[in-house]
Amino acid sequence: MSLRLHNLVFTRLLGRLALLCRTSVSKDIELLVLRHEVAVLRRTNPEPRFD
Repeated sequence: MSLRLHNLVFTRLLGRLALLCRTSVSKDIELLVLRHEVAVLRRTNPEPRFD
């Protein structure tokens, strides 16, 4: 149990550090990828029409 807790805390800390060290270029690329993903999902699952 203690090992799992330490692992979880360590993983979260590394994730936070990685977010702080990212450049604006990598953030822009991530935004473009996410926008493309949303566009694809909207094409494959259109919103239902209300009659």
